[in-house]
Amino acid sequence: MQDTAPLPQHALRIADLPQRKATRVTLTPTPEEMRAIADELGLDGLRKLRFEAELAPMGRNDWKLTGSLGATVVQSCVVTLEPVTTRIDTAVEIKYLSSIPEVEGEEVEMPEDDSIEPLPAVVDLAEVMIESLSLNLPLYPRADGADPVDLQVTEPGKKAMTDEDAKPFAGLAALRSKLGGDSEENS
Repeated sequence: MQDTAPLPQHALRIADLPQRKATRVTLTPTPEEMRAIADELGLDGLRKLRFEAELAPMGRNDWKLTGSLGATVVQSCVVTLEPVTTRIDTAVEIKYLSSIPEVEGEEVEMPEDDSIEPLPAVVDLAEVMIESLSLNLPLYPRADGADPVDLQVTEPGKKAMTDEDAKPFAGLAALRSKLGGDSEENS
């Protein structure tokens, strides 16, 4: 017996979609949904979020999702912890393929095209929207004027390694000049 419960508006069952034309959907989460997404992604705030998507047949069995994601996010500055507001506008493209070559063994080579995914029975556009937002968030948001932090960490009682310590050939150049200059000049 098949489950005939209605799907949420953002979940599209592939078998129910028209095979000859694209299906267009626009998602604009409510303020409550945006708060839940912000909490899930660890954001200080999510002011705007909109996802426009088109799911179109690609050949007999495959599908292609193209869309655009727009969002205004608030994150904490990694230096000062002040709120940093960032506008994100990005394109989204996923190719859902009915057959992807199986890989045997433990080592897997990454495909060149990272937009390919196995064809699911249901495409959850809200899930695609949240994943795309997550992948496009700034990793290290900085407030305007926040200077980089010079942080040196080491075990107690030991001297921290400096940038100069990380340049091993700088000591050789000093040693060469101390021993009488360039070896080509001495020959």
